[in-house]
Amino acid sequence: MRSSSTNPPLLEVRNLHKRYGDLEVLRGIDVRAQPGDVVSIIGSSGSGKSTFLRCINLLEESEEGEILFEDEAVEWRWHGHHRQPANHRQVVRIRTQLAMVFQQFNLWAHMTILQNVTEAPVVVLKEKREEVEERARALLAKVGIADKADAWPAQLSGGQQQRAAIARALCVQPKALLFDEPTSALDPELEQEVVAVIRDLAREGRTMMLVTHDMRMAADVSDHVIFLHEGRIEEEGPPGELFANPRSPRLAQFLLRPAEDEPTNQTPN
Repeated sequence: MRSSSTNPPLLEVRNLHKRYGDLEVLRGIDVRAQPGDVVSIIGSSGSGKSTFLRCINLLEESEEGEILFEDEAVEWRWHGHHRQPANHRQVVRIRTQLAMVFQQFNLWAHMTILQNVTEAPVVVLKEKREEVEERARALLAKVGIADKADAWPAQLSGGQQQRAAIARALCVQPKALLFDEPTSALDPELEQEVVAVIRDLAREGRTMMLVTHDMRMAADVSDHVIFLHEGRIEEEGPPGELFANPRSPRLAQFLLRPAEDEPTNQTPN
């Protein structure tokens, strides 16, 4: 992670806390990402990875801490469990600039793939449909499914649907992409289709924050890796150091455990 840059980070999180009732899922998280950084977040189920990503994108309300995008802090009203964003326009702007790709694709079943990709730029951002459709077709070609523009989501494989979801996120022309376990719902063969697209985006210098169970991908594409344990950053650093020589016994144990042996998620991920 390019922490040595004198420019403000594109995305910064300071002392973020999130609770569900008495369960504290995030216990003071600090993260910085400069433009072009790829930050991967790893950890066992229940460590708070997905919850953290959803808090950044304001899909979940955190109880404490700051979230800054391009040095602009999210405005809040009230405090603690009652805290929520105070500026709706700011929320829409930040969500557009921090486009999110979900684990379960979240494509609209009643729309074609092209319609799924163009919906947000046309309806939310009020862009011209003709221009958006041209951009959308180019993005579908970029992720390798140009021939699926007029297909329905149900006609696509899981890997193709996830690539369509990536094209949809890219179509709003975000400044950063947030990936929430983008390959965990896929068979290994289909998983590699999506991994290839993410690797290409990393090579382009896209700013990305990636929650993943795929240690190989995290090692290959990341500038910085964060290991979450019980809602805290247990260890972080460049992937070469973190994977080759973990300092934390918990991280060393995690890296030795096969992914399929990971316990069933009993708390928010």
